[in-house]
Amino acid sequence: MDTVESVETMFDITEHIHQAGGGTISGIAAELDYAKSTVHRHIATLEERGYVVNNDGYYVGLRFLELGEDARNRRRGHQLAKEKVEELAQETEERAQFLVEEHGEAVYIHRALGSRAVRTDPGIGKRIPLHATASGKAMLAAMPSEKVSRIIEQTRFAEITDETVTDAEELRQELNEIRERGYAFNREENLDGLHAVGVPVRNPDGGVIGGLSVSGPSHRFTGEHFEDELPTLLLGTANELELNIAHS
Repeated sequence: MDTVESVETMFDITEHIHQAGGGTISGIAAELDYAKSTVHRHIATLEERGYVVNNDGYYVGLRFLELGEDARNRRRGHQLAKEKVEELAQETEERAQFLVEEHGEAVYIHRALGSRAVRTDPGIGKRIPLHATASGKAMLAAMPSEKVSRIIEQTRFAEITDETVTDAEELRQELNEIRERGYAFNREENLDGLHAVGVPVRNPDGGVIGGLSVSGPSHRFTGEHFEDELPTLLLGTANELELNIAHS
């Protein structure tokens, strides 16, 4: 794939500012091994366009918020999912979220916290491997086999925790089980002590829009509550959401 080097440099700088929580010209240049003059030119351009701000150091600007909101709300289904996420959080008193797949990763779109929720998720817009999340595995299981194969081929099966799936064939076998029952489990696969249940959300044509999930501490997410009650609740909620999407 052909890429534009100057654009790559600009995104390297922007992503570094974001990940580092701000930076200076000298610091960015040193971290990225770019000339100060190169960093200065790109920063000046970004600042002029409103994408970074200078406040005793350079920070990501709110202009990105406008773009992010547009990306999140470009599909009607993404907007309708917010209400269901809030309902799940209130009913379960735990953390509920809606994720979508983009470039072979799961992206947090909506989340809500119930009265007993643990605040462990990385936040809206953050990305996480599909195979390490309940929602992600539920989405994978509902996708066409060709797309699943492409995603698995490009996936780095890093060991996030001791329970993370790190083998492609093991993941394929689990996806078959998820297809049969309609929901996925996450048993401490991206965070020690955290369990989750996830289900796919489909559009009227059967394509995958995203995934709903509820997560909480492993000592509460166990037994019948974890393996039966929560999956039933999520399947019902996903069905209601799909009907809303179909008739909106």
